[in-house]
Amino acid sequence: MAHFAEIGTDNIVTNVIVVNNEDILDENNVEQEALGIAFIHNLYNDNTTVWVQTSYNNNFRKNYAGMGYTYNETIDAFHAPKPYSSWTLNETTCQWEAPTPYPDDGEIYIWNEETLSWDEE
Repeated sequence: MAHFAEIGTDNIVTNVIVVNNEDILDENNVEQEALGIAFIHNLYNDNTTVWVQTSYNNNFRKNYAGMGYTYNETIDAFHAPKPYSSWTLNETTCQWEAPTPYPDDGEIYIWNEETLSWDEE
C-alpha cells in the first residue's frame, strides 16, 4: 500500500490516505508518485490540493507523515512538530534535537525547558 499526505497551509500535513499499489504502477510495474497524485486528484475531483507520497517504513522523505507534521520542500522531508522552543531541527535526520544531548547513563530523563536540561524521572 502507498501512503500520501495532504499538504495544507504552511506545509502542514492535514490528512494521510492509503492508495492501492496497483494504482501507482506505470507500464513497467514501477511505482510512480505522480500516478498516485493523479489518482487522488481524480478520486476527489480536485486538482488543487497538494499531495506528497510518504513512506510508512521511512524509506524516503526521512519520516512517515503524521497529522500535524510539516513537509519541508527544501530538503524533501517530513518532520514532527517542534516539541520545545529551544530544540533545533537536524536537517540530515529530520529529528528535533535538544540543546543538551540526552544522558547515556541508562537512566530515564525528561526535558526541562526552563533549565534547558534533562531531569531524571
